[in-house]
Amino acid sequence: MAGGQGSKRRRTEIRNSANIKEETPAAEGPDASASVSIIKLEEKAEQDASSSKVEVKQESGTKVSANEKKLIVLLDGCHLETIKVKDQYQLLNTDDHSHILKKRKEKEGDARPDITHQCLMTLLDSPLNKAGLLQIYIRTVGNILVEVHPEIRIPRTFKRFSGLMVELLHRFSIRSAQGGTKLMKVIKNPVTQYFPANTRKIGLEISQEKLVPLDDYVKANFTETSNPVVFVVGGFSHGDISPGFVEETVSISSYNLSASVTCGKLCSSFETLWGVL
Repeated sequence: MAGGQGSKRRRTEIRNSANIKEETPAAEGPDASASVSIIKLEEKAEQDASSSKVEVKQESGTKVSANEKKLIVLLDGCHLETIKVKDQYQLLNTDDHSHILKKRKEKEGDARPDITHQCLMTLLDSPLNKAGLLQIYIRTVGNILVEVHPEIRIPRTFKRFSGLMVELLHRFSIRSAQGGTKLMKVIKNPVTQYFPANTRKIGLEISQEKLVPLDDYVKANFTETSNPVVFVVGGFSHGDISPGFVEETVSISSYNLSASVTCGKLCSSFETLWGVL
C-alpha cells in the first residue's frame, strides 16, 4: 500500500561480520528471545577475524501447507542494508547516514528500515499471528529473502532492531536465546516456491480506480475455511509494489496509508473473517 521502488535498486552486499564492534544491551523482558547479544557476536567475530570470507549456504524456507488457512504477508522492497562506519557495521538509515546517502546520490527517504520495523511489530503483535494464522516474509531491495518465525519478539527500539538486522544480514540467521529455533533466516529465492499451488496473490497499492473496502473484499473472496492467501505490502515510503507474480492489485483506502497501518488493517479483516478475538 505505502511504499515504492522509484529509486534504482542495488543488490545488497552481504558482508562478513568479523569486524562488528557495536554493543547492544542484552535483551530483557518480552524481547529476550528475539535476539542473540551483539556482545556475544563480537566475541565470535574475534575468532573469525583471521578469515576474509565466511561461506554460508542459504537454506530453503518452510513451505506453507495447502490444507491450512493462513494469511501470508510479503513485505516487499524493504531497505535493509549494512554499511561499514569506521570499525563497525551499521544498518543504513536516513537519520544516521544522510551524508553517506548524499555522497551516493541516493534519496534520503529511500533508506527507511524503520518501516520494516514498524510493520513487523504490527504483524507479530496481532491476534492473527498469536493464533498461528500468519506467515511473514521479507524481501529487500537487494533481493534478499527472509523468513520470519511467528514466535519472534521484535525489539521495541529501532536501535536494538538495527543491531538485530546487522546480525541477520551477516550471520544469515537469528536464533532464540536457547540457541535452537531460528527466529529469522535468509532463505533461497524465489518466494513463490513456498506458496502452495493455486494460492491467490494480491498486491496492495495506491489507486483510486481499484479502491475496495477491505472487510467486504476479504469476506467476498475468502471463506472461514479458506486456503492460504498471499498479500504483498510495500515496505517503503513512496510508490507501488511490482513483484511480478501478483494476480491482482487493490487499494484499501483513498488515503496514503503507512505500510504499518496497512498491515494492521489486513490482519484485522482476516481476524474478523476467521473469528479470531
